Amino acid sequence: MNQALTDRTRIRRVANNAQYDSAMLHAIIDDAYLCHIAFSDGKGAHCIPTACWREHDHLYIHGSNGSRMVKRLLESECCVTITHLDGLVLARSAFSHSMNYRSAMVYGRFEKVEDAGARQAMEAFMEKIVPGRQADVRPGSDKEYAATTVLRISLAEAACKVRSGGPKDDEEDLSWPAWAGVLPWTRTALAPEPAPDCGIEAPFYVRDWQRGA
Repeated sequence: MNQALTDRTRIRRVANNAQYDSAMLHAIIDDAYLCHIAFSDGKGAHCIPTACWREHDHLYIHGSNGSRMVKRLLESECCVTITHLDGLVLARSAFSHSMNYRSAMVYGRFEKVEDAGARQAMEAFMEKIVPGRQADVRPGSDKEYAATTVLRISLAEAACKVRSGGPKDDEEDLSWPAWAGVLPWTRTALAPEPAPDCGIEAPFYVRDWQRGA
């Protein structure tokens, strides 16, 4: 399903890289652990990285009740961005170099998730970080939940921009004697590092992480 276009989400620069497909938007968010949120207040403009996760057609974040960002996001519009780098594209001309990437931008205003919904969302966040982890850890206490605000923003006003493939040199540069192609880039899971005081055998989700799952 395609996203509804608005003046803010219509991509004008390199428009052929634009994608307004909900499936692509969901995939980009689901592959991310962090997003960047841009907002402004009386001290100026800010862009803050924070953990994120998706449930259905909303992107979720959490923060301390007294957080400046939490307060401002409930009061005004913002822009949320996520970017994945997939490769460096080397062309024969300096100005034809590029990058392969998947990016998403979401516009709107966050709303507070109340009571039981906030607890369920935080449990979903734990499962997003490492599937299977929620069943092993100490559950959050009433005090911890009371000090935490869970926010969500609708994905109704959003757009993606994606580039893939090789370099696109101008015809007159094709004979220039420089290597051209793509240097692929990917995120790699490294071996887990147990805490010095942890004597528990690694559970399945830690072993899967080590295998790069």
